[in-house]
Amino acid sequence: MFSTQKGAQKQGSLPASDNGAPASSVPLLTIVGERARIEGKFDIADSIQVECEVGGELNVGGKLVIGEKGVVNANVQTVDAIIMGHYEGTMVATGNVEITETGRVSGNITTDSLVISKGGFFNGNVVKTGGREPKAPVYLVEDKRVGVPR
Repeated sequence: MFSTQKGAQKQGSLPASDNGAPASSVPLLTIVGERARIEGKFDIADSIQVECEVGGELNVGGKLVIGEKGVVNANVQTVDAIIMGHYEGTMVATGNVEITETGRVSGNITTDSLVISKGGFFNGNVVKTGGREPKAPVYLVEDKRVGVPR
């Protein structure tokens, strides 16, 4: 069950970085099941990766990662989110939200920072938190920032 071998990795923790130190000390709970569907109200203290279908309400104390096979139809409160699969609902993120090139989002997002990669899809509204007005709009076009004073 537990290994005493040198270099053995604790179950649920992230892999070591290039310098041998842990990449992150936050455990990553992963829910996998190509045909699995779970529904309800979930309170997760740490981070979670979803590779199945989840519905209901999610309160995540760390990072929510929706994998490429993940489908989440829920109201979500989280710190950070990375969306590689499908998300539909209302999300409040106190940190950053990233929609990757395979990510598909329909709904409303309240966050301090939203990044949509080329090829990513977003249909909804965004509300910026933090109480400060942005200095100038920033547009991402072919991975170059335009419209930002230099």
